[in-house]
Amino acid sequence: MEAMKEMPDKAYELAIVDPPYGLGDRLSDGGGKLKNTPMAVLYRKSSKWDVEPPMEYFKELFRVSTNQIIHGGNYFLDYLPKTRCFICWDKKQHLTTLSKCEFIWTSFDKPSNIFRYVSTDLTRFHPTQKPVRLYEWLLVNYAKPGDKILDTHGGSMSIAIACHIHGYDLDLYEIDKEYFETGRARVEKFMSQGVLPL
Repeated sequence: MEAMKEMPDKAYELAIVDPPYGLGDRLSDGGGKLKNTPMAVLYRKSSKWDVEPPMEYFKELFRVSTNQIIHGGNYFLDYLPKTRCFICWDKKQHLTTLSKCEFIWTSFDKPSNIFRYVSTDLTRFHPTQKPVRLYEWLLVNYAKPGDKILDTHGGSMSIAIACHIHGYDLDLYEIDKEYFETGRARVEKFMSQGVLPL
């Protein structure tokens, strides 16, 4: 929020963001076999950041960017206008205890779309880590050459790897120092090896 307040109007052609959904303990403190999964353990370790952003965040995001792609848009419908172009990320997940898809809100006036990709990443260090291939697909389908990209919640920095691969200029923010340092090391490792992570 502090950074966006200093930005001029429409400083970015596209914002691709994954804000906290504000789910509290619902993702980590359930019973059954999933309570000790790597994701649940990671989430319990760092769930203090999972606070839904206020309306002011979305107002600033819309002010500083021309178009927006917002992960978990179903959690922010009170703040977002109607959209024609929503995206369904089909996670190809068949367990009844896990989400089979994710709703991604966009500001584009295009037909809705589906991205199909399994989201199993056992080496994740962030509980809501998204696949690099998801960000690549978003860039290929919704960004234009020369677009400047904004991510206000960098997390695992999958988007930074995707932007590097496709040559996009990215400004990324991450308030958690540990996530920032781990994410930066991940990006630097990729840039030095040039091997796409799964």
